[in-house]
Amino acid sequence: MVFPDSSWLVLVAALLGGYAFVFGFVRRVNEWYYVSRLGKMQHPLPPGDERYGRKGMYRTHLFGNPSIIVCSPETCRKVLTDDEQFKLGYPASTMALTGKRSFHGISNVEHKRLRRLTTSPITGHEALSTYIGLIEGVAVKQLEELSSMNTPCEFLTQMRKFAFKVITTIFMDSDADHVDLALVENLYIDLNRGLKSLAINLPGFAFYKALKARKKLMKLLQGLVNQKRRTNNTKTKKDMMDLLMEVKDEDGRQLEDEDIIDLLLVFLLAGHESSAHGILWTIIYLMEHPHVLQRAKEEQEEIMEIRPSTQKGLNIKEIKQMEYLSKVIDEMLRRTSISFANFRQAKVDVNINGYTIPKGWKVLVWSRGVHMDPETYRNPKEYDPSRWENHTARAGSFLPFGLGSRFCPGSDLAKLEITIFLHHFLLNYRMERMNPECPVTYLPVPRPSDNCTARIIKVT
Repeated sequence: MVFPDSSWLVLVAALLGGYAFVFGFVRRVNEWYYVSRLGKMQHPLPPGDERYGRKGMYRTHLFGNPSIIVCSPETCRKVLTDDEQFKLGYPASTMALTGKRSFHGISNVEHKRLRRLTTSPITGHEALSTYIGLIEGVAVKQLEELSSMNTPCEFLTQMRKFAFKVITTIFMDSDADHVDLALVENLYIDLNRGLKSLAINLPGFAFYKALKARKKLMKLLQGLVNQKRRTNNTKTKKDMMDLLMEVKDEDGRQLEDEDIIDLLLVFLLAGHESSAHGILWTIIYLMEHPHVLQRAKEEQEEIMEIRPSTQKGLNIKEIKQMEYLSKVIDEMLRRTSISFANFRQAKVDVNINGYTIPKGWKVLVWSRGVHMDPETYRNPKEYDPSRWENHTARAGSFLPFGLGSRFCPGSDLAKLEITIFLHHFLLNYRMERMNPECPVTYLPVPRPSDNCTARIIKVT
């Protein structure tokens, strides 16, 4: 059927009006159902919308639950560091897709124990220095391949491949050679898109496709675990799979295969998504700000000029000297907010700033709101690495990797990967985007809608 132009306008107006009515109706029903059940409280609930002023917290309804959004540094720090009154509160989709034995699902006590036993290979300068050669080799090869392509590439897709190659080698060592990395990476893309979606297991929904991807990944990882058990590996250098298979609790019991696979599943997901998007956005900002690009490039050239002629490749000392590049990366993390929120749930009624967060309600620590708050960061929409010079951050004002006991254990590894890739990019390459004005998609992770279709050009 063909509508006249005026009919189209009427139809669109009717659809928008219908949506607004349904949205408003559902919102009022939720408000009545959840708030009326609370009874009399010592302190009032937070305001029902941001329109009521800057309180640092307000209530809403997300992922099928009554929720409190916290978005000031003080309230964010309180929620993320108070394990006595708050527990993890991720959406049902996240819990189903990461597994009940992953870091998202286990208790604080068990989390501390497993974190202490399993994350030592990816934290601390001594451990990280052993991966510099690996990361550098993969980065150099990837950049050479990209610059030799005759056609533009999806740069984000290529960065996922780079980061996934690094993380699988670190976590699986030689076993990664038997894995179809392209297949696994595609499965992880589907898994990631469903993590913060509505848990609707029907064709056409992101969760449905993500659940299928999880089942395939579980089968693949189970095969790798079985293979390790058969070979009775006695190598001296342990990868993450080896460590997980050797971990024992206080009673000498080892982890079940389900525990190992759930942990591996999340480690591999988190271990490459943040690095890939971090590289992507840093390079985009650098190309959009030539003066920042020039200063960052000069710093890398100065490091190369004083390097001994006998030295091959980067070392940890040189990486520590990249002070301006570190600010470039921190500003990318602030401006982009790759992870838009952290999820918690109140264990008891909690009083914050004179308001009550009721027991059982979800609490979303809105890091994107903190990072873009003009009261905390002057001209927050501007990409300005110089803001970090002589900067003393307020507690809770910089949350790219969370805070408290659940602070991301892979943050240093992610920044190391980004730093090494940028070192070689700044010295030898530039990027030419095909669609620099294309819109940005913000969920589940901010990205250009065309995955940053671009050419990587070698500079001579």
